[in-house]
Amino acid sequence: MIDEIRALENNGTWELIPFPSGKKTVGCKWVYTIKVGHNGGVDRLKARLLAKGYTQIYGLDYCDTFSPVAKITIVRLFLAMVVMRRWPLHQLNIKNVW
Repeated sequence: MIDEIRALENNGTWELIPFPSGKKTVGCKWVYTIKVGHNGGVDRLKARLLAKGYTQIYGLDYCDTFSPVAKITIVRLFLAMVVMRRWPLHQLNIKNVW
């Protein structure tokens, strides 16, 4: 996980900005899941970062969301649009996709 965070920082994916005064952060937690295969053995390990949305206040920060994980359907849609519109594709960091 540390390698992925370093890769995102090195690629300029994130931009640190000053925190607005009078605002509270929405916490988050990592949820780890073990996916079991047909034979009963470990198929793969998954990790998700979830926002603690129950700390948000409706009308103040309720509509502010951030999802650091892209779903595979969105990635496929994006790549299909790149091909159909003949847009240049400059970078695809495989390590951070999965």
